Amino acid sequence: MKRIVIVGATSGIGLETARLCIREGWRIGAAGRRLEALEALRAEAPEQIEIEPLDITRDDAPERLEKLIERLGGMDIYLHSSGIGSRNTDLRPDIELATLRTNGEGFVRMIVAAFNYVRNHGGGHIAVISSIAGTKGLGSAPAYSATKRMQNTYIDALSQLARMEGYGIRFTDIRPGFVATPLLAKDGHYPMLMPTEKVARRIMQVLRKPRRRVVIDRRYALFVFFWKMIPQWLWERLKIRKEE
Repeated sequence: MKRIVIVGATSGIGLETARLCIREGWRIGAAGRRLEALEALRAEAPEQIEIEPLDITRDDAPERLEKLIERLGGMDIYLHSSGIGSRNTDLRPDIELATLRTNGEGFVRMIVAAFNYVRNHGGGHIAVISSIAGTKGLGSAPAYSATKRMQNTYIDALSQLARMEGYGIRFTDIRPGFVATPLLAKDGHYPMLMPTEKVARRIMQVLRKPRRRVVIDRRYALFVFFWKMIPQWLWERLKIRKEE
């Protein structure tokens, strides 16, 4: 029986993945900001789930994570599914800075805490849900795409560090395309929108048989392949927007 901690388990991809973990018979440590959502999840399988409300932008989040792991009886897998993002062509500073605090500072705070735990307990698996948005700087969401690129690079660096020091830590960088979550619902319609259930099923495959990096799904993998080939001068002239 695997023990997984999911930070960001109150909605979207994190919630759907937690439900699939229930079906697998895994023990789950669910964390997120909304206590009522965590309690509703625990009610689905109270014998399998421990919960802990935490906000990754707060300094006490690592301490709360440690308490959750203790109640769970240990942690084999850490899944980071917490993040925010908004279309921000008006470049509102509050949106950009809030995105940076959550996807940058909060991400580092929790990944460092998870890294230190698995390093001190003989190894483990750290998986993060980043995004294909880290491939190129998106003019419609500057802070979001920048922080996702940072997450990609940060995991690359920690993976190298773990191998250099022989810590026995596996990393997986999960990069979905557009997913039908509450995160995107407020911004309108997006092309090739994927249901959360489909994305969660693919994530479960990766959690069972870890891979270093995966783009979800095949359409987006092909999309990203050609996306990377676009020269910068041409990229800056493209009008990449969501569908209205």
